[in-house]
Amino acid sequence: MAFTTINKSTDYFTPELYVGTGSSRTISTLNFQPDWVWIKNRGTNDRHSLFDAVRAAPNMLTSNANEAQSAQPSELTAFNANGFTVNNATSVNGSSANYVSWNWKANGTGSSNTAGSINSTVSVNTTSGFSIVKYVGNASQSQTVGHGLGVAPKLIIFKSSTSADDWSICFPSVLGVDGRLTLNTSAANAIGDNTFWNSVAPSSTLFSLGNNTRANASGQTIIAYCFAEKQGYSKMGSYTGNGNTNGTFVYTGFKPAYVIAKRTDGTSNWNQFDNKRFGFNVKNPLLYPNLTNAEADDVFIDLLSNGFKWRTTNGDINASGGSYIYMAFAEAPLVGTNNVPATAR
Repeated sequence: MAFTTINKSTDYFTPELYVGTGSSRTISTLNFQPDWVWIKNRGTNDRHSLFDAVRAAPNMLTSNANEAQSAQPSELTAFNANGFTVNNATSVNGSSANYVSWNWKANGTGSSNTAGSINSTVSVNTTSGFSIVKYVGNASQSQTVGHGLGVAPKLIIFKSSTSADDWSICFPSVLGVDGRLTLNTSAANAIGDNTFWNSVAPSSTLFSLGNNTRANASGQTIIAYCFAEKQGYSKMGSYTGNGNTNGTFVYTGFKPAYVIAKRTDGTSNWNQFDNKRFGFNVKNPLLYPNLTNAEADDVFIDLLSNGFKWRTTNGDINASGGSYIYMAFAEAPLVGTNNVPATAR
């Protein structure tokens, strides 16, 4: 049974739903300042808008394209103590439109980290195992950057904020030390290129880089979102699909609030689920981080007290014999130090 010192997951991560007004408004229903905010218009084909406190508002990246960041004063304009402020863009606050935001707590705008061969700015929350790292690349092989977590991150998401390069995912325990996935495309795991991570897995203080432009272009500012597992709060791993509507069960040790999954041995979309949209099993609508599509409800998942279970034969997430990765965050631990058990939906 998984115990955790994080009894209230919503102090560190939470999905949030809101209805747009078409004019500037503040979402003030969170228990924390969100330092990484990911927003999607649920009902229309529109981009995913991603903001963080290290790059500062209103600088926006989008997960469904390789675009450089752009200042978007009509989108998110401020990070607040209990939420964020959005302006009037249809991507974040169109009149009467429905939105979902996924919100993570780090530690504000960050501070200097000189642990690696490349200096960085790091906003870190060691309790929840999340840091936002900003650095300037030098196009040299065998470089290192400090991430501030104090434990090795299991998964890192990289994006150049100043050039039109693809997003890259480092997940060495599953993809291999030279493996990578691309958040803005459906591509399978690409292996055998040490110019990305220099064939070195992250340590408790550093992650390693080669000279590839996607993570270490000369003079380019790179942002890295680093995640370490925390028992009862977050889990990153792999599973094998069974191609059955009585699908694979994945144990996380907590009741998930958020699940993102991707096939690694073949082409497939990324798939995002959370506990706020629609609100009961098995109908938990999905969104695709690599696509602008509105949410769909044709892929079924049970969010349970101790993990999640697929209820679909969809090849993106449950092909027979298919290999997949996932990342999940808790709504509540299975049992926390407060001895309060979680229940299924």
